[in-house]
Amino acid sequence: MSIDKSLKKAGGMGRARNVLTRPERMALLQEDDKWTPEKGVYNLPKTKYRRLAPGQSGPKRVEPKA
Repeated sequence: MSIDKSLKKAGGMGRARNVLTRPERMALLQEDDKWTPEKGVYNLPKTKYRRLAPGQSGPKRVEPKA
């Protein structure tokens, strides 16, 4: 049995995802210098992902001084 169209949410999934796709994880790891394309796409290290509530700001990234 399927759900009636009027009961479905317009935006698809209503809650936040708690996992990242492989390309999203690779981009995040590459930004943090924990992964390079030479290492391959398997056995990637775990990454934390927490969606912030509207109006909140995430942790500040400190740029290393050259």
